[in-house]
Amino acid sequence: MKVCNTKESISETIEAIKAQNKRLGFVPTMGALHNGHLSLVRAALNENNIVIVSIFINPTQFNKKEDLKKYPRTLTRDINLLKTISDDKIIIYAPTVTDIYGKTIKSLHFDFDGLEKEMEGKFRPGHFNGVGTVVKRLFEIVKPDNAYFGEKDFQQLQIIRKLVEKCKLPVNIIGCKIYREESGLALSSRNERLKPKHKKAAPIIFKILKASKVKFKNKSANKVTNWVIKEFAKQQALRLEYFIIADVKTLKEIKRKSNQKTYRAFIAVYAGDVRLIDNIALN
Repeated sequence: MKVCNTKESISETIEAIKAQNKRLGFVPTMGALHNGHLSLVRAALNENNIVIVSIFINPTQFNKKEDLKKYPRTLTRDINLLKTISDDKIIIYAPTVTDIYGKTIKSLHFDFDGLEKEMEGKFRPGHFNGVGTVVKRLFEIVKPDNAYFGEKDFQQLQIIRKLVEKCKLPVNIIGCKIYREESGLALSSRNERLKPKHKKAAPIIFKILKASKVKFKNKSANKVTNWVIKEFAKQQALRLEYFIIADVKTLKEIKRKSNQKTYRAFIAVYAGDVRLIDNIALN
């Protein structure tokens, strides 16, 4: 399996691929790969000749330095995992921070038409500037035909679509369904940090999301939200940070339902010191 550590190396490799008119898929990751990531890679392999997987822990999207320090660095394990899918159709781009940012590690400032100010943006200031900066840079280096992102980070997915639209980047963004554990818990690198009691309690997040979808059919968004808040008040091992029902286009919390709009429920929950996010389509 080819592993490129510099933009010069990956650029040469990409030029050779493009010269053969091969379709190039791209899955950007921060490593610590799990089956959720692998499902994105499989989707990319189904629709492209070659898939590039980037493994880069982006410093500008962490709000807390301790979270950046704690983030698992498992490159050898990640490479071995990807080999189980394909040894010759996957290329890994694992750059250094300097390779991406040069001497100045700084985010660009983006206007995503307000998408960045909702939900995660309220609790993680500057986060989406960091995401936009690294994704734009990776798209410019990799030049993919298609790029794949999971719907677990649905707000991020919508922001990346807006990034491509505003910066006129020639890449097709494809959202992929949330990959879940058997318990229903959305798969995340953070799940590995859950203590046993929190791991046992965490599947209730998806159960409550599914119940909120059923209730939303004949109850108002406000009533559903209040019900969710009450349900989490009963959970000793979990703490609800937010539950929001939002318009999928604007990501703004809704006041009143409309049959002409599409809605999604978004949730963030603390299980001990581990923050878990999830979402579900409502209609």
